[in-house]
Amino acid sequence: MLEFLYDLIAEYAYINLFVLSFLASTILPFGAEAFLVALVYQGFNPFFVVMVATIGNFLGACTTYYIGLKGRGALDKYFSPSEEKLAKSERLFKKYGVYTLLLTWVPGIGDVITMAAGLMNLPFLLFSVLVFAGKLGRYAALAYFTVFLNPSLSLLSAYFPG
Repeated sequence: MLEFLYDLIAEYAYINLFVLSFLASTILPFGAEAFLVALVYQGFNPFFVVMVATIGNFLGACTTYYIGLKGRGALDKYFSPSEEKLAKSERLFKKYGVYTLLLTWVPGIGDVITMAAGLMNLPFLLFSVLVFAGKLGRYAALAYFTVFLNPSLSLLSAYFPG
């Protein structure tokens, strides 16, 4: 039974990672980091793992941005983020500027930062570049440290297996 489950997960690993990464970047309480680490540890190509997780997480952030862009009414009706978190995000934007979008990967506040960017009608291109860069850096660091901390994986063999 476990072998079947392992085969099922392995066969659809990239799809599963994409979905988990997407959901993790919405206001739903999901995380994809453990799955990313497990895939790299199991010998999946770290480059592809990082790119799938980054794209999924970025598209989830775009969804949250769009919800923010549509206005506070929709937010309150469907998601009701706390006023405290929204106020904190707006303070961060005012204090540190748009570069806070590099931190949208931070659990708890990242989703609210993306909502605040939408609420503030931040240009989508600027939003996209900063959010994608932040998420790419996070997942690349996770993959790198997974390879680095696992003595049975070398960086070259992880990228060029067999």
